[in-house]
Amino acid sequence: MTVQSAETVSERHSDIATTIALTMRQMGVSGLPRNYEIFYEALSGANPELSLELVGLGKRPKQDQLDLLGHKFFAQNHEQGIVDSARDTIARQLDEIVKILLAERNYLEKYGRILDQAAEGLSTRQLVTREILQKIVGVMSNATTSTIDSGRQAVSSLDDKSAELENLKLKLEEYKRLADTDPLTHIWNRRAFDRRVARVYDTPKDVMFSALILADIDRFKDINDRHGHPVGDKIIQIVAGILRACSREDMFVARTGGEEFALVVEGGSVESTIAFADRLRLTIAETPFVNSQTRIAYGPVTISIGICMASDAESPEDLYAKADRALYRSKVGGRNRVTMHVAPASARGKDWMLYKRD
Repeated sequence: MTVQSAETVSERHSDIATTIALTMRQMGVSGLPRNYEIFYEALSGANPELSLELVGLGKRPKQDQLDLLGHKFFAQNHEQGIVDSARDTIARQLDEIVKILLAERNYLEKYGRILDQAAEGLSTRQLVTREILQKIVGVMSNATTSTIDSGRQAVSSLDDKSAELENLKLKLEEYKRLADTDPLTHIWNRRAFDRRVARVYDTPKDVMFSALILADIDRFKDINDRHGHPVGDKIIQIVAGILRACSREDMFVARTGGEEFALVVEGGSVESTIAFADRLRLTIAETPFVNSQTRIAYGPVTISIGICMASDAESPEDLYAKADRALYRSKVGGRNRVTMHVAPASARGKDWMLYKRD
C-alpha cells in the first residue's frame, strides 16, 4: 500500500481548491458558497452523477441552473429557499383561482339578471307576439351560450391550476425526500434518523421489538490523512452501500454524520440483532477497498458497532446515548467488534457484553 505524507495530502487539497476557483472563474460562475459546494463535489470526484449533470449545463451555466442542481443534490442546505418558493407559487395560484371564481360568479349573476328581466317582460305584457318571444328566446340563448362557454373556460382554467398545484406537490415531496437523504451515500440522513428513532417509542410493541445499531468506520481520520478526502468519501459510499445491501427492506439505514451510521432494526431478539450486526462487521472487514485503476489498496477497512435494545432505554435520546456508549466500548476494546448494551438488572451487575468473532 502506498502511504502519502501529510504534506502531500495538504498539497493535493490546495490543488483541488485552486482548480475549483479557476474553473468557476473560466465558466463565469459567481464565487458563492453554494456554487463552491457544487464544484467541489463535482471536481473532487466524490459525486459522479453531479459531475455529469454539471457538464450537461454547458460552458456558461446560469445561476438558476446551478441553484436547481444544488436543490437536487444538497436539498438539506436549500430547504428554506425551497419552502419560500413553494409558498410564493401556492399564493400566486390561489390568487388566480380566486380571480377565476369571481369572474365566473359575475357571469352567473349577469345571466341571472337576464333571466329575471325576461321573466318580468313576459309577466307584464298582456299581449305577447311571436316577434317578442323570438327576441326573448334569442337573448336567453345568447346569454346561456355565453354562460356555458364561460363555465367551460373556468373549468379548463381550474384544471390547469389543479395540475400546476399537483406538480408542485410532487416537487415538494421530492424535495422532502432529498432533504432527508444524505447526498454522498443516498441513504437516509441525520434529520430523517431523528424522526425515525423517535417513532420507536410511539407504541409499547415498537419498544419491545426494536433496537438501535450504531456503526463507525475505524481510524477514518488516518484514511483521510493518508489518501485524501475524495478517497475517504468513496470509502464512506462503499460502507453505506454494504450496510444497505445487507439489511432488510424494512430496516432503516442512515448516515448520521461523518463516518458514523445508524440502523433501526425491528422484530429481532437480542441474539439475532447481535448476529446481524456481526455479519455487517464481518462483511465490511472482508471487503477489498482497492482502486480499480491504480490497484492501490486503501484497506483493510473495519467498523466498530454499538447496540442498544429499545426496551433497555427510556427515550430516543437515552437509546442513542446507550448505543453510543456501547460503540465507544467497542472502540476502546480494540475496534472491529460489536458491543451490546445490557441493562444492569438483566446482566447481574455487568453493564456490557462484548461480541467478537476472530
